[in-house]
Amino acid sequence: MTEKQWKTLLSVINGNVVEPIPVGFIIDSPWLPGWAGMTTLDYYTSETKWLEANFKAIETFPDIMFLPGFWAEFGMCTEPSAFGSKCSWAETELPFAHKIITDVAQVADLEKPDASKDGLLPFVVNRLKNCNPRIEKAGHAIRFAIARGPLNIASFLMGTTEFLMGVRINPDVTHKLLSIVTEFIIDWLKLQKQNFPSIDGIFILDDIVGFLGEEDFTKCAKPYLKQIFAAFDASVKFFHNDAAGLVSAPHLADIGINLFNFSSDHTLARMRELVGDKVTLLGNIPPRDVLGAGTPDEVSKAVKASVEGLKSKTRLILSSGGGMPQDVSTENIQAFTFAAEKL
Repeated sequence: MTEKQWKTLLSVINGNVVEPIPVGFIIDSPWLPGWAGMTTLDYYTSETKWLEANFKAIETFPDIMFLPGFWAEFGMCTEPSAFGSKCSWAETELPFAHKIITDVAQVADLEKPDASKDGLLPFVVNRLKNCNPRIEKAGHAIRFAIARGPLNIASFLMGTTEFLMGVRINPDVTHKLLSIVTEFIIDWLKLQKQNFPSIDGIFILDDIVGFLGEEDFTKCAKPYLKQIFAAFDASVKFFHNDAAGLVSAPHLADIGINLFNFSSDHTLARMRELVGDKVTLLGNIPPRDVLGAGTPDEVSKAVKASVEGLKSKTRLILSSGGGMPQDVSTENIQAFTFAAEKL
């Protein structure tokens, strides 16, 4: 993000009126490689191609805030790899991290990884170090420390079904696993901040949170998220959960979150009622069915409809209800921004 974009983001989060309403999108490996004309595998394995794809995005859409900006990730394999997950790769598909826990008794022997040495994490840091001079020369900076959330990582290590069952039938084991993962995430966030002093934001992605009920959320998600978002003092505390987001919404401000990206199943107006007036909303048209598969006219209409029922346009960034999906065209993104400018 440029300094101007960062100041705009902070202004929105602080509740100031910003006109036109800003537009921002989460972009990473599901969308960037194909849109930029390269394979997913090339995007992951070539620093040059990764940087080219990110530069193409910021040059094609200079007025859009791309979040987190220059995200040096390896899909869902990034954090699980540090725990020893086998990672399977394909030419044009996203990678997959295989579970390592096949019996709950194995959690007792699980060790916290070294964020500075284990798995793909050193590759993430080194890619940013190698590319940062060119990023800064272009007027951008690394703004966020980023990690998948504790439930997300735990579900990859154990399996989603097994983890969710464990929440209910093996709570002690589940809490031990979440404690280890949470400590690891905090180490990982601090390591990123240590290497890149320009970081002033924390970005956590955890869709598994949306599969919990109120009681399980308050016991198995909220305390760990609260620890993570307190890893270091940050101006922006950004949470992404594009599964069902209603259970977490009333708790976000208490956790410390001030920017929320959520499922397009929930309207902006409904989410504003639930989160209160202190959390900035990032959304909220359907990412796959409209932004990806719709026509430019359908995208434009969806943008206009998304703000219906909102009493105020403050603390709002227009986006999709989730990250940028595969196959979103340049024309649809342009239609989105043109519609936003007219609001």
